[in-house]
Amino acid sequence: MNILLTGATGYIGQRLLPLLAAAGHTVICLVRDPRRFALPEVLPAAQHGQICVVAADLLKPESLADLPLDIDVAYYLVHSMSGHDKNFFRLEQQSAHNFTQYLNRTTARQVIYLSGIANDRALSVHLRSRRAVEKGLRKAEKAAVTVLRASIIIGSGSASFEIIRDLVEKLPVMVTPRWLNSRCQPIGVRDVMFYLQAVLDNPACLGKSFDIGGPDVLTYREMLIGLAQERGYKRWIVTIPVLTPKLSSWWLFLVTRTTFSLAQSLVESLRNDTVADARRSIAQAVPHACMGYAAALQLAFQRIEQNEVVSSWSDALSSGTMRQNYMDAIQIPKNGMLFDRRELAFSRPAEEVLNNIWRIGGERGWYKTDWLWRVRGLLDKAVGGVGLRRGRRSPTHLRAGDPLDFWRVLVADRAARRLLLYAEMKLPGEAWLQFRIVDREDGTHALEQLAAYRPQGLLGRAYWYSIVPLHAVIFKGMIENIVHYGE
Repeated sequence: MNILLTGATGYIGQRLLPLLAAAGHTVICLVRDPRRFALPEVLPAAQHGQICVVAADLLKPESLADLPLDIDVAYYLVHSMSGHDKNFFRLEQQSAHNFTQYLNRTTARQVIYLSGIANDRALSVHLRSRRAVEKGLRKAEKAAVTVLRASIIIGSGSASFEIIRDLVEKLPVMVTPRWLNSRCQPIGVRDVMFYLQAVLDNPACLGKSFDIGGPDVLTYREMLIGLAQERGYKRWIVTIPVLTPKLSSWWLFLVTRTTFSLAQSLVESLRNDTVADARRSIAQAVPHACMGYAAALQLAFQRIEQNEVVSSWSDALSSGTMRQNYMDAIQIPKNGMLFDRRELAFSRPAEEVLNNIWRIGGERGWYKTDWLWRVRGLLDKAVGGVGLRRGRRSPTHLRAGDPLDFWRVLVADRAARRLLLYAEMKLPGEAWLQFRIVDREDGTHALEQLAAYRPQGLLGRAYWYSIVPLHAVIFKGMIENIVHYGE
């Protein structure tokens, strides 16, 4: 089948793509910027020909004019949990409307939408938006809509899992808001993948909505305790009624690696119970035994320990402050720039130094005065930035689009021995950090390290010159330690 996959660069889309290709389907990936798209590392080379990438923005109907019309099924995996835009409710409905208008011109017979369980009467704005998107998609004239409504998704790299993990691992004693007593029905990401494939072109699922969830109905408090038990921690949780939604959002933002906008969305939605309604059970149409919460946690930690995290919530641009067209910055400008350029020759194998470059950030750190980097991360977090807590998807592998602490990877070209990062921290300007190994005429190699900054106004220049003395320490030590680490 020809399958159109929206959200192909998102947490769910990156995991679903190789599964669809493995099943023999031709997958058309709809992305806003093809430069941000990378074929999944787990996808065999023989299946690369089954993947097609098309560029379009669902908020711009004119960009949909030239999309392929010969499709059988479409996956709608577009969400806006970040809520950066105050008009996100309207924008999500507009996106669904434009997509439906496009579907009406195609040969698609089914559209599959991953939504959220929304059975309470007084729903959060985000859950109401999910329901409204469902209604919008149902206006498709020929394509039958299949909706899968999920609660908390547990898997390596999922936002819910990472937030729960952060809270448990960092806080022996937690003073928490009342929403910790809300109930949910967590489901493992592996089971979500199963259902997304099982409903594909399934006559029993056409035009229907299903609530999907694991076997356990838990409060968020019980989820925290469950993860603590899985990791062998003792944790004490005190629930108080005085934490308002805004204070709760700040609490999540400061303690976990989430952004403030995502924390706001989560806190608002977590006030609702998200438990599957038996009347919308998928069991009869698609019999399947989902794993329990403890098993989903165990699998998530196994994937982390084995360095097999396929995708992460932080892959999305909503995990930071990056503009949508950030790939326009793939070439460092030359005009109006301030530079700190250093070069250091070395005689050890270039691959060893390249490995050190590819392990920068995250648990490895930044090779020099890590405490200063942590202070910078705290300052960034304090002004609403991403800080250092996002870490990195993998301790050894990098790809274009990956988050790397408060940077975003623009170029990760091992063949060209070049890594280019773009700053996602709050700055009065734009910043790049590039590492490149070059060959020298005498047969040795050199590491070229370039910090580039484009200031905005006088404040931007004052910022740069105020930290020039620190550059002499940080950047000098960084290049030396990258070259010599592990010798």
